[in-house]
Amino acid sequence: MPIRTITVASAFARRVTMALVLSGFAAGAAGAADVTFMMRNSHPNALEVELYSQDRDHVWPGNGEVYYLDDGETKQIPLSCDEGEKICYGAWISGDKGTYWGTGPDNAERCEDCCYTCTGGETETIELVE
Repeated sequence: MPIRTITVASAFARRVTMALVLSGFAAGAAGAADVTFMMRNSHPNALEVELYSQDRDHVWPGNGEVYYLDDGETKQIPLSCDEGEKICYGAWISGDKGTYWGTGPDNAERCEDCCYTCTGGETETIELVE
């Protein structure tokens, strides 16, 4: 009799473990999304841009790099993000971090309308003007 109990318990444990593993895979696959930020520099100077997650410690492009927009340039910035993640832009004049848009350099400022939710697709064109 004890052998049968161990076998049933073992089979149950395997089923529970497999269900947990499969649910983890399904949750991970459903959480990824891609969004493209459309940025237009209508300022007479070149600008630097970073995108900041408000839900986790992540910056695009990251590693101390920035997206660079020449004056008059429109740039598509595609990124992979977590579905539902809130992402805000920070932009500033290249060489002048005191003149900024959105959250500014290092995500240091507050903004009214510089954040988007990662749901796929692309943002409207974000116009950075004087």
